[in-house]
Amino acid sequence: MPETTTATASEALKQTPSQTVGPYFAYGLTAGQYGYPHTAIADSTLTDNETEGERIRVEGIVYDGNGDPINDAMIEIWQADAEGRFNHPEDTRRPNAHFEGFGRCGTGTDPENRFWFDTVKPGAADVGEAPHINMIVFARGMLVHAYTRVYFADEAEANAADPVMQSVPQERRHTLVAERRETPTGTVYRFDIHMQGDDETVFFDV
Repeated sequence: MPETTTATASEALKQTPSQTVGPYFAYGLTAGQYGYPHTAIADSTLTDNETEGERIRVEGIVYDGNGDPINDAMIEIWQADAEGRFNHPEDTRRPNAHFEGFGRCGTGTDPENRFWFDTVKPGAADVGEAPHINMIVFARGMLVHAYTRVYFADEAEANAADPVMQSVPQERRHTLVAERRETPTGTVYRFDIHMQGDDETVFFDV
């Protein structure tokens, strides 16, 4: 009879992708950005030539608790179109056929470790809400992703009335605001993300 051995628990039960921080962001979710031969369901360009609205770029860097850029993070965004409409079955208003509203970008291919999204500035989705972009952060060592929002510095009046913004302590609200600047290639909103530290970005329990 051949000799048999009994596997230990650690040998028999392997970690699943959701329990590790392996190369899944790049290989499986942002394949095109990193040059892998897979089809990605989304990338960092949310518009085409017929998308209505003000074209903007949202860009930034994800920093760890030491203030160093994270070069293997992944960012996802979900937003309304320029008229405040979501491309979702529960939004019964006329959808924008040229705007899906969802984007995904890794930080590992840029020399400065930036993420960026070429999109349109969203309209206010609901009465009382300021224009904003919903953002999800995936990064090394995080088994649960983090949720935040991007508001716009040039929407100060709307931001002041937004109920979600008002739920955040005054001294931390600036971490949710993207600053606008005009560049030769168009309008850019800068939004850096600090995972920890004195200037930690506000994250929401969703």
